[in-house]
Amino acid sequence: MFNLVQGDGPGVGVPLAGHPDVDMISFTGSTRAGIDIARNAAPTVKRVTQELGGKSPNIVLDDEAFAENVGKGVAAMMGNSGQTCSAPSRMLVPAARMDEAIAIARRTASGITVGDPQGDFVMGPVVSGAQFERIQALIRKGIDEGATLVAGGPGRPDGLARGYYVKPTVFARVTNDMTVAREEIFGPVVTILGYDSVDHAVEIANDTEYGLAGYVAGADLEKARAVARRIRAGWVAINDAFDFGCPFGGYKKSGNGREWGEFGFHEYLETKGILG
Repeated sequence: MFNLVQGDGPGVGVPLAGHPDVDMISFTGSTRAGIDIARNAAPTVKRVTQELGGKSPNIVLDDEAFAENVGKGVAAMMGNSGQTCSAPSRMLVPAARMDEAIAIARRTASGITVGDPQGDFVMGPVVSGAQFERIQALIRKGIDEGATLVAGGPGRPDGLARGYYVKPTVFARVTNDMTVAREEIFGPVVTILGYDSVDHAVEIANDTEYGLAGYVAGADLEKARAVARRIRAGWVAINDAFDFGCPFGGYKKSGNGREWGEFGFHEYLETKGILG
């Protein structure tokens, strides 16, 4: 049986999380809201699984597929107008190839058309006015903190005077202490960071309070797999691989529990041992 109860977080979410007759809460959303849900659920000691925020690294390896993988990484970030919790928002490239990455990213971003999703456009608006303003503030923060603006920037795209449309935005020469590299923007904004070695790339990738997803792109599959094993995230994709049978969920402030596949069913079960 499936029941749908409509309402907002305070009106519906809080009573459900705290009610003694509710055995489990499964939540997808922001880390901030997830923390509140866990607090409300704690007095009843119910099970809580959460798929929360992310700031997922995308390590592009230094090989013959570099140019293709940079372009794919930028394009992937713009899906759902950047409103994907597992979006590859931190692209890590070899520092020696930063200029090359910038040129590719600029060209890719400039080819992403923005407009009414009923028309022939690649990207539509973001979800609300509040989210639009948050994204704009973070874009301005990136400029103020010294990141190199490669494409996009503040304001709406040309020809769109109204609506919550955001320019496909790329920052480069970003350092991992900048706000745009630390906070989940949840919009079409990708940050490009340079690394000196694979070890350095892994160090940067793991230097985050999140751990929802990670990405590795490279022509050498075994090398890519070795890097993927070192990323502290619950779900790591190599070269755009995707499978709903693979468990999905986060480390650290990206949540707990898993969705998809057999592991997703286990979250909704209680285990009983009968002896004798």
